[in-house]
Amino acid sequence: MAAPTAKQRPKHVGATPEVSSRQLSAVLAVAEYRSFIAAAAHLGISQPALTLTIQRLERTLGLRIFLRSTRQVTLTAAGREFVAMAERVLNDLRLGMRSVRELTDSQRGQVIVATVITVKMSAVVAEYNRRFPGIEIELREGFEDDVKDDVRGGLADFGIGHLGDLPASYLTEGLGVEVLSVLLRHDHPLARKRQVEFRALKDIALVSLPVRSRTRRLIDAAATAAGFTLRHAVTVGLPLTLFNLVAGGVGAAIVPAGAPPALARKDLVLRPLVRPSLSSEIGTIRLRDRELSPAAGGLLILARQRLHRQQSPAPTR
Repeated sequence: MAAPTAKQRPKHVGATPEVSSRQLSAVLAVAEYRSFIAAAAHLGISQPALTLTIQRLERTLGLRIFLRSTRQVTLTAAGREFVAMAERVLNDLRLGMRSVRELTDSQRGQVIVATVITVKMSAVVAEYNRRFPGIEIELREGFEDDVKDDVRGGLADFGIGHLGDLPASYLTEGLGVEVLSVLLRHDHPLARKRQVEFRALKDIALVSLPVRSRTRRLIDAAATAAGFTLRHAVTVGLPLTLFNLVAGGVGAAIVPAGAPPALARKDLVLRPLVRPSLSSEIGTIRLRDRELSPAAGGLLILARQRLHRQQSPAPTR
């Protein structure tokens, strides 16, 4: 990108640029819609006013955020970095303002938790809701990478997921070990066994979660180490769909041993997966340098108390 002209350079080199939340919101809207007209409609302002806001910000910063043409609007390299920073700043501002409001009334507020879909959070949320009915709770259920991204981006106060290798910017606390088992329809040939060896799944049709799930990564890595490839007949994004397909006779599945919907169905059985046993550690995840609001801190404490060691026990080999 070409160096900014004299008119584009900030008036005070080294001084902190004066940037408002309105300008940051304008940048994020244009970055999302890739159109000044659509972004202006989203923000409820005129297109000339939005254009002027962006131009003033670019002059203040001394850099080009967007490249405009008659057909499209694209981000510059510097613009992409600025958009990422703007998202973090606005999310931190929202969390901070929410925390300030909650300090005036500890019985109100909102908590957003990102959790992997296999963790049993329903009982925790129900108990917290009975104690504090004025606090709104949002559960963002997804897979391992979704939880990390939501916590890092400020979309969630904290997360509950697979710990693994996390950067030093995260603060974690282990809750227990999630052990994998084989889910089968009651009349499946493997259902007659008390436990299922991993190699017995070599030629079995599987109903599986996506590659981005921790479970899928674990079993694929184990198969590679054993010298064969698993047969993923159907890949689904929701556990309920997985359970229904297994019950429908599509194939077997490898799931956490404590998966509650599976345990409640009479047409399905769980068998321990052995040689090798596969497991991963579950825990709480939050940013080290971000303070939790009173409402979020209360829910985190309750989640620790109720979920600690409620996962499957550590496997024996």
